[in-house]
Amino acid sequence: MLPRCFVRGGCGDPPRGMLVHHFDVNRRRDAMTSEYEQARRSKADALRAMGRDPFGGRFPDTISAAEARRRFETAGEGTSVRVAGRLSALRAFGKLVFADLGDASGRIQLAFNRKTLPDEAWQRVKLLDLADWVGAEGRLVTTRTGEITVDVHAFEVLTKTLLPPPEKWHGLQDVEARYRQRYVDLFANPEVRRLFLARSAILAQVRRFLEERGFVEVETPVLQPIYGGAAARPFVTHHNTLDADFYLRISPELYLKRLLVGGMERVYEIARVFRNEGISTRHNPEFTLLEVYQAYGDYTDMMVLVETMVESLARTVSGGGTVLPWPAPQGMGEEVDSSAGGLRTPRASQSETSLAAGTETRRASSGSEEAAAGRKSIAIDYAAPWRRATYADLLAEHAGLALGDEPAIRARARDMGIEESNKHLDVITHDIFERTVEHHLVQPTFVIDWPARL
Repeated sequence: MLPRCFVRGGCGDPPRGMLVHHFDVNRRRDAMTSEYEQARRSKADALRAMGRDPFGGRFPDTISAAEARRRFETAGEGTSVRVAGRLSALRAFGKLVFADLGDASGRIQLAFNRKTLPDEAWQRVKLLDLADWVGAEGRLVTTRTGEITVDVHAFEVLTKTLLPPPEKWHGLQDVEARYRQRYVDLFANPEVRRLFLARSAILAQVRRFLEERGFVEVETPVLQPIYGGAAARPFVTHHNTLDADFYLRISPELYLKRLLVGGMERVYEIARVFRNEGISTRHNPEFTLLEVYQAYGDYTDMMVLVETMVESLARTVSGGGTVLPWPAPQGMGEEVDSSAGGLRTPRASQSETSLAAGTETRRASSGSEEAAAGRKSIAIDYAAPWRRATYADLLAEHAGLALGDEPAIRARARDMGIEESNKHLDVITHDIFERTVEHHLVQPTFVIDWPARL
């Protein structure tokens, strides 16, 4: 079934400030139903009175909007097509109504003509609203302005949308609502769809890249009797049959290492992990983590693997190039978690690497806060090889401090207002490192040879 509703209250016609995060189908809704929803429900009832199911959903043998355009280019006017999608615009001109119909491939214009449609069909045209899902059949024509259009001679309302969508020009801007209701975000902010498709392409390329190099994808337990592999607080659950507490994994590391012990020389997992920590638009307690392990190598081999893989991913996303803007020029750039002070590039171990969409390996970049404020993007070149720099060299270069020089480091911390009491020297050093070094690391950089405590 196609979705029937959007966020209550939206950002357009209905009153503002009526976002609801959970939809309870059992509660009494009469008192809360807006006039806009009432009008749409009345139209759904009118469709039923005509013998039409407003939530039928089925409309087989369709082609995409993009394919319809291609057929026009090859076969010309008069070609019959069947298309289905969601209405993103409605324009009425007396006895002629134009609508924009969108699907995953793009959009195409529909034309409903009172002169050619049966009376019953024309009455159903009057019951259409923005965001309704519609299936239409007709001939491909062009308008006076050259717009490729389906001249509709038959159509069905596949799903009557009961709640108004966000306003076209302002979209859904409430950050919390966008994260809680991704389906609304996808509709209101078309660029978000590009992110979903890019993520899917990236994961597919990660698998191809690793499998071409002999790595085997595995699955390790999500429920673990002992958690480990990272320093994080776990989520705890109880297994009733065993009468024992288990933990949602914070990392797949320990189980992957056991596979190496068992003789599997190259393994990886794209794992969903859970950490009972703070939550924000930049950090989610549930996130996806890539962990890769191989025998007979060390962190130098892993650096080569990572930079080569990320270069291939950049080419996948960009269509061939290795230079990409950061933050990406799209609606949610300010929320991409590759920015903000306190970026960490964890010390690479001798036989592993971790790449997480959340809290793990993040390379430092400059201009993060400025970019979040809407300033120009930075061009990042992901082509291998990347720069290698030791922690000590960077600290000396940008902070003028020698690693391990306790008097100088503590004095600098006091000057910078960094709390130093009850802190290990390495932790204080890293507080300084984050403030003085990381914003200089713009292009991809491996920070190596970290203090052991970090």
